[in-house]
Amino acid sequence: MIKIIALRFFSLHKRKEYSDEELLSLFKDTSKAEYFQQLYERYIPLIYGLCLKYLQNTEQSQDAVIDIFENLSQKIQGYEIKIFKNWLYSVVKNHCFHILKENKREIIVNFDSQLMESEPILDLLSENANEDKEDALSKCLEQLPEPQRISVEKFFYEDKSYAEIVDETGFHLKSVKSYIQNGKRNLKICIEKNLKE
Repeated sequence: MIKIIALRFFSLHKRKEYSDEELLSLFKDTSKAEYFQQLYERYIPLIYGLCLKYLQNTEQSQDAVIDIFENLSQKIQGYEIKIFKNWLYSVVKNHCFHILKENKREIIVNFDSQLMESEPILDLLSENANEDKEDALSKCLEQLPEPQRISVEKFFYEDKSYAEIVDETGFHLKSVKSYIQNGKRNLKICIEKNLKE
């Protein structure tokens, strides 16, 4: 037992003898992933701390640490790195900004398009809608393809968000947006046709 602990201690100690630049150089020369892994593991607390600072979410931060490792282990050969710690700091920061930008864009798209989706059809769903319009709406809803009908009903009648519809139906986010948009257009055409008759 003591021998095993001693061996582990010395192997750990030996690993720490390499500087960042030496590990990087060894990895570039040999392409052995273990060198990059040693280097990366050395900075996991820093990487995770940075991700947490920017993303404010433990699960996202853990995923980011893994994603960064996977990306870098594949691409690092192509980079010219002078000081690994500084370079890694920039990579992590950029990765987090990219995640934040994507999340922000998704939220903005959801918010804006939900407002836009609601406007043209609000009068049909309002309390002031007359009986003819209500009848036409019910009739036309039944004629919609099922995914469109489900999405439209959940969105307008049940006041569900895109994310909630995705969770409840298993549809993809893009599909839900498309179903609502197409369903709304089909409803409008169908209702106008029915009211003219």
